[in-house]
Amino acid sequence: MNNHATPAGGDNRDYLDKALDSVQKKIPGKAGDRFRDPNAAQKNRAMNEKITDFMRKQFQKMTGYVSALTGYSHAWDC
Repeated sequence: MNNHATPAGGDNRDYLDKALDSVQKKIPGKAGDRFRDPNAAQKNRAMNEKITDFMRKQFQKMTGYVSALTGYSHAWDC
């Protein structure tokens, strides 16, 4: 389960997940076809969630700063 902040509304993806989706949809040619296929949307979201979770963990590990990507306060405030 993810503990990062999510925007208001029915979509449970946060801004980092949406940004990755947007970038993937702009990949041209056959390489980008799998990201534009509506039948593969759920599979792509699951993969993207793993990617963005890894990115968040690495960011936190390197900087000690949590709130920029996860919605928490600074690591030293916890």
